[in-house]
Amino acid sequence: MIGRLLLLILSFNLCAYAYAGGTVAGTVKFEGTAPRSRMIHMEADPVCYASHDGKTVYSQTLVLGDNGGLGNVFVYVKSGLGKTRYPVPPEIVVVNQKGCNYNPHVLGVMVGQKVKFLNPDGTLHNVHAMCKSNPEFNAAMPDFRKEMQVSFEKPEFMFPIRCDVHPWMTAWMAVMGHPFFTVTNSDGRFELKDLPDGTYTIEAWHEKLGTKVLTITLKEGKSDQRADFTFLPPK
Repeated sequence: MIGRLLLLILSFNLCAYAYAGGTVAGTVKFEGTAPRSRMIHMEADPVCYASHDGKTVYSQTLVLGDNGGLGNVFVYVKSGLGKTRYPVPPEIVVVNQKGCNYNPHVLGVMVGQKVKFLNPDGTLHNVHAMCKSNPEFNAAMPDFRKEMQVSFEKPEFMFPIRCDVHPWMTAWMAVMGHPFFTVTNSDGRFELKDLPDGTYTIEAWHEKLGTKVLTITLKEGKSDQRADFTFLPPK
């Protein structure tokens, strides 16, 4: 009897977590005259400066690709999912500080998912996560501390992660309660996969240009939809 009950509970949970469905794909573009990318000066830290072999390093804030595609835009389902619970992914999200820059610059993780920060640079970094819903932390990573692992236990949208030692180092992180989010590549393309049928608000977020929203509907027989966004220069 107990075995049957456990099997029923397990089957129910698997059904609750089964969310295979349609795909929302599109492109985020920048239209207009782009501001000049800001140069990053790393001379104050010889290790940082040497890691780029004298090449010019630019800010990751505005990444433009072919045909105006806009990179580093966080695209996600803002509403329409209801109260479905989703399992914590087993994959560890890696944030690398190589070259005295955060890579990726914009990222999302799920509540409870493990995040690993790497420091291969041979110089001092510190990871200052400026959360509000989750506990804020500021952890030093000297040259001998090559990695650090953390997780976040509450949903929280877009807070900065900074290195107080190197003021140009900034990343943006969102802690999500569902898996339907992504970040555009350097050409502005993105995909949100396995969305069940329904009507959703899709939001595109950029750290300087703000947000854009679209409403899309996925239904049986028409399970794939496009969602294209256009950002304009800041006023």
